[in-house]
Amino acid sequence: MNHSNINFNNKTILITGGAGFIGSNLAFYFQNNYPESHIVIFDCFRNGKLLSNGNLQSFGHYKNLIGFKGDVICGNINNKKDIATLSDFKFDYIFHQAAISDTRAYNQELVFQTNINSFYDFIQIAKKNNSTLIYASSAATYGSLPSPQKIGVESPENPYGYSKFAMDQIAYRFRNDIQVIGLRYFNVYGNKEFYKGKTSSMVIQLGHQILSNKPPKLFKGSDKIFRDFIFIDDVIQANLKACQSKSNGVFNVGTGLPRSFQDIADLLQLELGTEMETDYFLNPYEGYQMHTQADITLTKEKLGFKPIITLESGIKTYIPEIKRLHKSLEHD
Repeated sequence: MNHSNINFNNKTILITGGAGFIGSNLAFYFQNNYPESHIVIFDCFRNGKLLSNGNLQSFGHYKNLIGFKGDVICGNINNKKDIATLSDFKFDYIFHQAAISDTRAYNQELVFQTNINSFYDFIQIAKKNNSTLIYASSAATYGSLPSPQKIGVESPENPYGYSKFAMDQIAYRFRNDIQVIGLRYFNVYGNKEFYKGKTSSMVIQLGHQILSNKPPKLFKGSDKIFRDFIFIDDVIQANLKACQSKSNGVFNVGTGLPRSFQDIADLLQLELGTEMETDYFLNPYEGYQMHTQADITLTKEKLGFKPIITLESGIKTYIPEIKRLHKSLEHD
């Protein structure tokens, strides 16, 4: 589907974190729809380094790029020498997705160096090249504020959320120098998220539980825990619409229609043809966010964004990939 009136053919496009979930989807969108575009992926890929919580520092995986025909540069956004390799190109568009995106990463120094410090480098690259800069912000900037979450009312409650809020403030300061837009993603799910491991969406995690003949595990009261789940195709749409926007700023990217955790489990069972009882357990987290709902009024008005994929159709579309990945796990 064509989400933009811009012709990206013969444009040079940088995607940082391009071997990750959203970055790799962007790369293939451009490759498939604008075959004459020049796509450069910059990603540090995974090297086995772990955060203190046991999760991987980087989720980038070469398997997300099988079939990609553009340039791939293995580099770390914390390394000035690596970033310097990008000076060989003149970018028309920069999609800055690279980050430590784990909400339970508590090493503030590492998170802020990776997410905040490096952002200045990409601001400067955009200024030098007169690039349009679209970057990943996050719903984590809102913390556990009541729904609906609105731009301008933030309260981050972890280092990741704070780092994204800091990036939004930096972007605001440079709004008169470059075209720069931040997209606050809510709960994104879909193809190419598998290599995020424990931080992948509950859609794929519950899907794999069910396919392993295990009942879906949910917190007690999951019919009253709501999230704004958005399918990857609509996230790509938001990125493309941002490119043609005349308005700089930060915009929520969700559906505006929150759904319960129980809905996810029930829809998966419906699509997979199972009727297992849900396995409930006590929520171990204090101060758990019980409801998120993106206020997308500005996103619709300023970007022309309109979410298309319902949770039902998103899960139905995703099921073949969930099955394929589960089968590959069985053979590992």
